[in-house]
Amino acid sequence: MNIKEEIYKLKKELNQHNINYYVYDNPTISDSEYDQLLQKLENLENQSPELITSDSPTQRVGGTVLDSFSTIKHRLPMQSLSNAMNHSELELFNKQLLKLLNQSIDIEFVAEPKLDGLAVELVYEKGQFIRGSTRGDGIIGEDITENLKTIKSIPLFIHDNSVPDILEVRGEVFINYNDFKKLNEKREKSGESLFANPRNCAAGSLRQLDSKITAQRPLRIYCYAPGYIEGVNFDNQIDFLQQLPKWGFPVNPNVKLGKGIEFLKSYYDEAEELRRQLDYDIDGVVFKVNSYVLQERLGARSKSPRWAIAGKLKAQQATTIIEDIILSVGRTGAVTPVAKLNPVVVGGVTISNATLHNQDEIDRKDIRLGDTVIIQRAGDVIPEIVKVVLEKRPSNALPFYISSICPECSSPVDRQEGDAVYRCVNDDCIAKIIGRFEHFISKNCMNIDGLGINIVKLLIKKELIHDFADLFYLKIEELSCLEGLGKKSAQNIISAIHRSKKTQLSRFIHALGIRNIGQNASKILEKHFLGDLNKLIHTTQDELIAIHEFGIIMSDSLLLYFNDDKNLKMIEKCLDAGIVFDPVDMPIESPISQKIFVFTGNLEKLSRKEAILKIEKLGAKPSTSISKNTDFLIVGKKPGSKFKKAQDLGVEILTENEFLKLIS
Repeated sequence: MNIKEEIYKLKKELNQHNINYYVYDNPTISDSEYDQLLQKLENLENQSPELITSDSPTQRVGGTVLDSFSTIKHRLPMQSLSNAMNHSELELFNKQLLKLLNQSIDIEFVAEPKLDGLAVELVYEKGQFIRGSTRGDGIIGEDITENLKTIKSIPLFIHDNSVPDILEVRGEVFINYNDFKKLNEKREKSGESLFANPRNCAAGSLRQLDSKITAQRPLRIYCYAPGYIEGVNFDNQIDFLQQLPKWGFPVNPNVKLGKGIEFLKSYYDEAEELRRQLDYDIDGVVFKVNSYVLQERLGARSKSPRWAIAGKLKAQQATTIIEDIILSVGRTGAVTPVAKLNPVVVGGVTISNATLHNQDEIDRKDIRLGDTVIIQRAGDVIPEIVKVVLEKRPSNALPFYISSICPECSSPVDRQEGDAVYRCVNDDCIAKIIGRFEHFISKNCMNIDGLGINIVKLLIKKELIHDFADLFYLKIEELSCLEGLGKKSAQNIISAIHRSKKTQLSRFIHALGIRNIGQNASKILEKHFLGDLNKLIHTTQDELIAIHEFGIIMSDSLLLYFNDDKNLKMIEKCLDAGIVFDPVDMPIESPISQKIFVFTGNLEKLSRKEAILKIEKLGAKPSTSISKNTDFLIVGKKPGSKFKKAQDLGVEILTENEFLKLIS
């Protein structure tokens, strides 16, 4: 056997082992045996690099680091689903379908668990995986092809003559509980920050600009729907799902076919028990009309198909005991009480902490040390205490009060009138400093991947960094001498710091951690000042207050920050280090430039997000609330209280059709 034949044989064997493991959950060799085969293939390919093909299992390790993700328009929209919260809402869904179809016989449905992961679309041409993207807003997603290629359960090439010329497959990327636990244990040992839950981990992994990082994450996929298909026709959903494993795609084994409302209700009820047995997060079940002919007849609303619905499950709860209440100090000095719990598993994640928010919340729920409490975790929400089980309260349990002294620096804490929280007054409090750095490097700010908070603490301790700008002057030698960091890890961090220098002004403003200036306010400032930081720094209160959605509190916070020489010197140091901002598109001059639009009710011909994008391109401004400054209220079906308020204030009211005519 020559080297070309041996490489082909090994590729085929390894791809089949991937299918056995991920599609059929039936591994036929051990992990170590698989690794040996993969190493053998890699050695052969290194000897003859001209024989390396894109579908080789060795090509799943990740490749070029991107500056940013490009966007992709979906051939067919990736719509979201409307929700049913109980039996009566499922009955209403079924009744509406029968009415729309003008029939009385039971409809056939396909049911499956609704995974709490990240929706993606995979595109194949003549069997070759050519492109993959996120759902995005349903119309446009981000190109994450290189990251998706690292997922072993996604076929890189479909070796089957029956595959369509163009095949789009949609699925949910997730991490199971066991893999998530192992990943967090590994990160804890290396001093990296822990992921809050499997969904956050999966979503963050797919949005890595460096696919080598994604390749290290234990991502999986279950495929559940077709996108655009050219060359093959399917009659129904169940036929499509049954074909997918033959092409190498994993499908959830808990898919069921049934008829009528009783099937919907029974599967929905069974899902609660199923949820406890599964090794991954689900937040509901999905019901789809099986027949594609009926799906076509039923059609879709602007945001969701009429032929499908998500049956949402209740938030997962558990009972445990408060063992301690500690005080945590954040970057703004906010002192937050945190309940230390007797560890309990909720939704596959071990919960040992729950936020108590503030003193008012503690008083309202009458939470005391030693109490037995019911805690709840729903999706991405931080675990919270729902209520105290008073019958189990210890006789010596005393009310809890937040200390008047900062637990980190022993400075006084103060609660301003109108503020819900107590804050440490010491600006040099170590907890505030660490919190500010943690915010600065976070994903939504400067996005310095790999620079965990434990490394930041070491850098502060060794006095290698004093302000944000110092991060951009770090050297490999300084990082590699830190405990637990080698030269390679140090190089990766330096590379991540270098990549972060090319950013958006809004991200930089948000990263500065200016009080009362969050992510949305930062984006508004970026647009208003057209990405010009110098103009922003030298702005006046009159100009800031004139910006829609900016009030006196926000403008005061901004001016206070930019009037501090220490802050200005730090910003100048950042710019000298090479931070540059992406250009901002100049607003188009149009008849609606600078006009303020508010939307209410359901739009039928486009989504709310699409409508906002359209007006922003024309230089207009969206708002969420009606005021005397509002120029137009756009009214869809079932408008809310904004409609009445707009009438009272004399705001011009437009229907959806009038709005479309205005912006055309």
